Order: sequence, then structure tokens, then C-alpha cells
Amino acid sequence: MTDQPTNPSTASSEGVDAAVWAELTSLRQSIDNVDAAVVHMLAERFKATQRVGRLKAEHRLPAADPAREREQITRLRELAAGAHLDPVFAEKFLNFIIAEVIRHHEAIASEPLAD
Repeated sequence: MTDQPTNPSTASSEGVDAAVWAELTSLRQSIDNVDAAVVHMLAERFKATQRVGRLKAEHRLPAADPAREREQITRLRELAAGAHLDPVFAEKFLNFIIAEVIRHHEAIASEPLAD
């Protein structure tokens, strides 16, 4: 997720030093690398939560675990504060992920159990 414009030819670049554009390009590459890492980490997280969903379904456990969710939100807010990231943003992000995980768990629970 980069900011716009992506290159000087589409921007109003009059008076902007080439070194500024070089630095902007470098910073955007760093952002792109972090975005790629986030996507891969989320994929790994969802692989684990899918296994959790199957285990819950096999043992007829509820898809949601409010106590665990509260613990995770508290933990993530603390991590965010320590990393100088807005804890409110971190909580919103985790709530979005939790909602998606619960949706997946409910879908898994509605599938027929394998023998």
C-alpha cells in the first residue's frame, strides 16, 4: 500500500530534486517489502487458526472464545504501545482478524465431520 503518485512523471515534479524522488522510491520499496511480509504472516496465522477451527469442530467447541479474544486484545495493545503503534488501531486490526477467524470457524463447524 503505497501513497500516490507512484512516479515523478505522473506528479507535479517541478522543482523537486531527483534525490527526493530517489529517497521516496526507496522508502516505498521498504513499505512494499513490509506489506509482503504482513501478507505472508497473515497467511501463516490463518493456517494455524484453520487447524484450531477443525479441532473446535471435532470437539463441538464454540467458534468464538470471548475470554481468549479479550486476552489477545490486551496483549496486542501492550505490544503496540511498546512498538510506538497506536493501541486503538492495533485493537481495530485484531478485531477485524478475529471476526474473520470466527467466520472461518463457523464455516468449518457447519461442514460434515470426516470419519
